[in-house]
Amino acid sequence: MKTKKLKESKPARSRAEESGGDKKARPEFWLWTLGLIGALFAAFQIYGPALDGPFLFDDSYLPMNVPAWANSTFLESFRGLRPILMASYWVNQHTGTGTSQYHQWNVLFHFLNALFVYFLAKKLIAKAGGDERLALFAGGLFLTHPLATEAVAYIAGRSDSLSAVFLFGALTLFLYRRSAEIGWVEALGVLALFGCAMLTKEHTVVLPAVLALTDYFWNPGFTFEGIRRNWRLYGPMVAGGAIGAVAVLRVVGGSATAGFGMKDVTWWQYLLTQFRVFYVYLKLFLFPAGQTIDYNFPFSREILDPLALLGLIGILALSAAAWRFRRRYPLACYGFFLFVILLAPTSSVVPIKDPIAERRVYLPMIGLLLMLVDGIGRLPLKRTALAAPLGVVLLVAGALTYRRNIAWSGAIPLWEDTVKKSPRKARAHFQLAMAYYGANRCQEAEERFQTVAQLEKPDYHLLLDWALADFCLNRNDEALKKLYQAAALEKTAHVYSQIAMVHARTGNITQAFQDLAEAEKIDPNFETTYVYRGQLLANANDLAGAERQYERALAINPRNEQAIEALRLAQMHHRAPR
Repeated sequence: MKTKKLKESKPARSRAEESGGDKKARPEFWLWTLGLIGALFAAFQIYGPALDGPFLFDDSYLPMNVPAWANSTFLESFRGLRPILMASYWVNQHTGTGTSQYHQWNVLFHFLNALFVYFLAKKLIAKAGGDERLALFAGGLFLTHPLATEAVAYIAGRSDSLSAVFLFGALTLFLYRRSAEIGWVEALGVLALFGCAMLTKEHTVVLPAVLALTDYFWNPGFTFEGIRRNWRLYGPMVAGGAIGAVAVLRVVGGSATAGFGMKDVTWWQYLLTQFRVFYVYLKLFLFPAGQTIDYNFPFSREILDPLALLGLIGILALSAAAWRFRRRYPLACYGFFLFVILLAPTSSVVPIKDPIAERRVYLPMIGLLLMLVDGIGRLPLKRTALAAPLGVVLLVAGALTYRRNIAWSGAIPLWEDTVKKSPRKARAHFQLAMAYYGANRCQEAEERFQTVAQLEKPDYHLLLDWALADFCLNRNDEALKKLYQAAALEKTAHVYSQIAMVHARTGNITQAFQDLAEAEKIDPNFETTYVYRGQLLANANDLAGAERQYERALAINPRNEQAIEALRLAQMHHRAPR
């Protein structure tokens, strides 16, 4: 009887424990749910000032701003470089108007990355024997850190945030696998995510090195046994990475703004420069002050540049220290090497026109966060005593990010901020001049163009755009002078169409027609030539001739809004009863 009673009591106790466990689990579930909702709400609030911001800087070169791309199909968007990234832009373009949804998607990608950072930090902190609750701080700081702004508020920055989703996803799947030796299903999942990352942005080619570093540190710990056991992953991954690396080198080999074909900087000059940039990134992570989209950061042109060599010595010393103390401080040392590996594709030997850009730290930031939480976890303080100061850090970071997003709310605030921080950077003044011109603030645009001319020798593009500001101010002689100077540098249909526009305003119609004939001779596919000629014919009351010119422009670009509206008006007046 006693035995039977004991047997009968066990299920009853078990049910009670399970019931009690459910009651305890429910609040935790709702707490996490509310936490996620709160974090997502906070992300949209922090990035709120930029959510309705326009296309800025390099955004104008993205495919959705190319008229022909608007008529492409979803499958056609996968053609060319970075197909997954381009497909995401295609969806945005065909499911709404304006730029808001582009920004909203970027914030959602950033939120997903913050979740991945939390789960990755949680697992790695546990492996290092630390306090897993610090993973919340790591994920929260990633979400709110001002250094992430360029990758999130900048529509072109999606290449960094979206590629990070796939790379972090692959690393999370790798870390949370069921056994030390990865199975085929998990390996295929990691490979699929790796492929998606590579098809979003090429800098993720270093994922195999990241996984090998992870296996060395944690599987089982400071041996190469884990790497050998996971051959079923590393074999195809290295092969795929090699193919991807060849494709990347082929692309950068012919690029004007990145790669070994650049004329203005060699690979070793870029590398020397990155030895200095390395510390700027560290400073921006710890003290995010002076952020700008366009740093006036000079290249190291001499092989014995003292600052570059000093930077190299410092990096080598940090690397040696991380290797020496990897067993004592595994999480911090792993984080350091992770930062270096993830930063290497954009900060090593492949030259890029801009030596420094904040969005390049978006992905490597996880390494710095791991170093930071390792240091915090070693402080001789109770976790409850740390909660308040860490919360303050997150609030301050969020406030700084919100303030930074105000600059990203439009072209004028962005470039006014940039000029303030890089007053000797000609490109910053040029972009501000164009922003003023776009807002019809022509006098201010004229003054900025003058500043650009003082900082560097005027080229074709400066002269052409400067002439437009003169034209806006009715300084027709000055506009013609600059346009002819531009034509002497580069004889294009564009510049001759602008010359025709100025001559037409001054009443020299015969010369305007001759200028447009020259523009057509140079490039018969330049649609603006036919729009301007149609306007001249319409003004001369030759509506039938004007219609033919507008139709020629629309045959080249069916989405030319100026030609569409002009043709509609010409047809309306042409067919109206007299």
